[in-house]
Amino acid sequence: MIKTAKTISGTTQAKVKLADVAKKAGVSQGTASNVFSRPAIVRDEVREHVLAVAKAMGYGGPSLTGRLLRAGKVNAIGVAAIEPLSYFFEDLWARQLMSNIAEICDARGAGVALVSALNDERMAWNIQSALVDGFILLCVEGGEKLVEITRQRQLPYVALAIGAEDQSIPAIGVNNVAGARVAAEHLLGLGHWRLAILATEMSRGHSGPISEAQVRAATYSTSRDRAIGYWQALEAAGVDRASVPIFETRENGASTDAVMALMFKAPAPPTAILAMSDKIAMHAVDWLFRHGRTVPGDVSVVGFDGVPEAAVATPKLTTLVQPMDEIARRAVDAILGGTQISGRHVLDGQLAIRQTTAPPQSS
Repeated sequence: MIKTAKTISGTTQAKVKLADVAKKAGVSQGTASNVFSRPAIVRDEVREHVLAVAKAMGYGGPSLTGRLLRAGKVNAIGVAAIEPLSYFFEDLWARQLMSNIAEICDARGAGVALVSALNDERMAWNIQSALVDGFILLCVEGGEKLVEITRQRQLPYVALAIGAEDQSIPAIGVNNVAGARVAAEHLLGLGHWRLAILATEMSRGHSGPISEAQVRAATYSTSRDRAIGYWQALEAAGVDRASVPIFETRENGASTDAVMALMFKAPAPPTAILAMSDKIAMHAVDWLFRHGRTVPGDVSVVGFDGVPEAAVATPKLTTLVQPMDEIARRAVDAILGGTQISGRHVLDGQLAIRQTTAPPQSS
């Protein structure tokens, strides 16, 4: 059955195809195709005649989508997250990662498409219709539907977070346990024993003091694993983990300010803070300065991620630096290479010691 389409005048006609234009213009279909795809090789009078016939018939040219799909490769990567699209620009970690991905794609002449996966009703259409060679998925925990729909495209995909319970999801990421352990060992090695932890979200929408049981039941394994890494260092140093409070934030200024106020109401406040992200760490440093405390004189602070802003902050932030360029390179290789990677690829971070850590002042 032939599909029909409405013309501007409201009458109905058969959907015009390239073959129809060629027949009407009295040229071969190959010549008609060249008029649209390689016009320079067609004689001027023939090209103008075919274009005039096409215009009269309401034919706008061959489908770009169809052409790309027939070619089998579109030389583009889709990046999706179950977050608002603003996440790619506002979150320091995501922004740096996107910068690394874009730089690599620029060097290869490839494109990047941001794919909205926040709306459940539109997610399937957005993933299925994206003209890409594969997908990089951010923050897949809680995103089982996103992973399943992506798998249905039967294109290469990779998650840039180690943590989802489904071990079959191909993933590339930093070793959160080992990285957090190194960060805590640094503070312990400086002589800090009164410590506190500022956590990224353990479960969506919560902030404030949390217990060990709440950490172990966390929705987000990145936060849980970083807490476990801190605890491993504390245990090795003989420090009771129960003496090191954990305050969950929502990685914004308001929630960080609120838990910092609670933290420093204690009779013996911490001399050092372990922050699970650079964003939280920089909010904490700002709060300390606004409340008359010096960094690192009164309080040392260590972040996690190694975003560019941490290296130019005042003071420059000591942090566990993720190998973002390597993570991005491997992810782009996985997609543009056209071969689905398997398993989990865990990379180690490195501690960058800067200006926010020092031995505690003598009591």
